[in-house]
Amino acid sequence: MRNSWPASISDKPTMLYEKSLRSGQNIDFDGNVVILGDVNPGAEVVATGHILVMGSLRGLVHAGAAGEEGATVTALHFAPTQLRIASHITRPPEDGAPVDDKPAETARIKDDEVVIEKYQAPR
Repeated sequence: MRNSWPASISDKPTMLYEKSLRSGQNIDFDGNVVILGDVNPGAEVVATGHILVMGSLRGLVHAGAAGEEGATVTALHFAPTQLRIASHITRPPEDGAPVDDKPAETARIKDDEVVIEKYQAPR
């Protein structure tokens, strides 16, 4: 029997990319994207679902590209050149702290704004 309600983001297909993205390289995927490597400046990742970077995020990312405001972007080292979630576009503040000294962070939409916070594992 098939469910009649829409699938959640977590039910979307997930792409696993097992390399770093260099400048000029792009990923555009209808679902979630997990990258085992870095996203370097000049690289771009667009996904209709969540984006997870198991490395440094220093390029452009767009999660929830089809308008899904529940999408998130998570990275071990979070310093994107541009961050988009659904129709929201932002850049993280330049706080001067070295990227390697920060904990993993997640960006999400809260109260119609993009917020970046320390990563909290689901319970």
